[in-house]
Amino acid sequence: MTEFDMKMKAAQKAVGLGKLSRRDFIQFALAAGMTLPAASALFATAARAEPKKGGVFKAAVGHGQTTDSLDPATWSNGFTFSWGKSVMGAPLVQINQKNEVVPHVAESFEPADGAKKWIVKLRKGITFHNGKTLTADDVVATINYHIGPDSKSPVKGVLSNVTAVKSDGPDTVIFELNGGNADFPYLLSDYHLAMYPSEGGKIQWEKGIGAGPYVLKSLEPGVKLVAERNPNYFGTTWFDGIEVLSILDVAARTNAYLSGEVHFIDRADVKTIDMLKSAPDTGLYNVSGFAHYTAPMHCDTAPFDKVEVRQALKWAINRQDLVDKIVYGYGSPGNDNPLSPALKYAINAEPVYSYDPERAKSLLKKAGMENLKVDLSAADAAFPGGVDAALLMAEHARAAGIEINVIREPNDGYWDNVWLKKPWSLCYWGGRPTADAFLSISLAADAAWNDTRWKNPRFNELLVAARAETDEAKRQAMYAECQQLVHDDGGQIVLMFNNYVGALSNKIGHGDFNSDFDHDGGFMYERWWMA
Repeated sequence: MTEFDMKMKAAQKAVGLGKLSRRDFIQFALAAGMTLPAASALFATAARAEPKKGGVFKAAVGHGQTTDSLDPATWSNGFTFSWGKSVMGAPLVQINQKNEVVPHVAESFEPADGAKKWIVKLRKGITFHNGKTLTADDVVATINYHIGPDSKSPVKGVLSNVTAVKSDGPDTVIFELNGGNADFPYLLSDYHLAMYPSEGGKIQWEKGIGAGPYVLKSLEPGVKLVAERNPNYFGTTWFDGIEVLSILDVAARTNAYLSGEVHFIDRADVKTIDMLKSAPDTGLYNVSGFAHYTAPMHCDTAPFDKVEVRQALKWAINRQDLVDKIVYGYGSPGNDNPLSPALKYAINAEPVYSYDPERAKSLLKKAGMENLKVDLSAADAAFPGGVDAALLMAEHARAAGIEINVIREPNDGYWDNVWLKKPWSLCYWGGRPTADAFLSISLAADAAWNDTRWKNPRFNELLVAARAETDEAKRQAMYAECQQLVHDDGGQIVLMFNNYVGALSNKIGHGDFNSDFDHDGGFMYERWWMA
């Protein structure tokens, strides 16, 4: 490395730390023979490279509803899910950019008794926003809140193999399982599992007091959240505060970004993505991962209680056309397996569902259901372009003699009033770090979020057995059979795997992105900084 290279590297580091102004850096670069555009670009890159504290990060998200609550058992959308990950809450573990589970509130986690028991040691000295020290009793109360007999929490199904959770002193928690589970620490990363202060074995969630990086200042459900940095946070975070707007309308969300009201928007309108890409000081947030858009059918409700009807609808939808016209290529066609090809144990089940109206007709004839007429509830709250996707599905299905009546549902209240309740609707799924977590939360017979009401005995038997299996080849075979059963018999139509697409101001710095969830895995509020 030449002396100039060394000086340039030092100058870039000084810019990143805020110790060298743009004017002085560019003068130095010009004197070294760089062009002005090159020097300006290098300064912008250097300014974002080093994290530093300060500023208020403002985001607009295409999620949220007026019924949103601080109750962690009710969180179900992209406005609420980060509350437990990197806003008010702090979970026992986090998922890093390599999809690895790492300690967070926990200092360590170790298996015992063939992974039927997990011993979690807690970091010492963590305090909640109200000053109370976090102890093992708080962890026990938090977990029991979600897995107790009266719990309606969606994470109850994920932790269904937990038989007991106990404290062993102030800094140790012991989880006892009904069978071995080598992936168990991953399950503790679920965004509902933020730690809460407790009293008498009951958690106190009503004021949003957690142990996370931000202290809640105000909340208008379905409208806005404001929070300030927690000065006693045990981890590292950079912003002085955050403001999160719930803006369901994509045009309004885009305008909020273009007007400078916010630094980041998710769920960008890919039809007008070129306008965003050409906006000043803008970078495209485009991350492929585990997310997917679905059309769940209730398998216990006619006509979806007939497997031939479910399969006919799967063959009657042109998924590539949906990818081309709804996400404009920012995704890939689904094959009715919720596991992304990038996830361990994922398979591409056969036969691959492609557009085949004649095959759909044959299946309906077999079921005695020719000239099928069905309702499909849709809203853009389900996913961007949801209504357009439903109308396109109806157009595809006509060739198979199927009449799909698209019911346009209100965006507000969609997750409370439509999803899980209407026999056929639209849905989106964010990431989960393991095959077991994905299959357990959405397809297990007793899962709160089993949005197809599918109850396949063989699937549920395999799901339990695979958790405890330590032989990799046998475990792979079990998960492969699980996915094939979902593909052949299930009611979850996986329309497409979608990229996370948004707009991000160059005024915001960041490292590598998580791909398991949108919003940098839910960690953008904690990990990003003001450049």
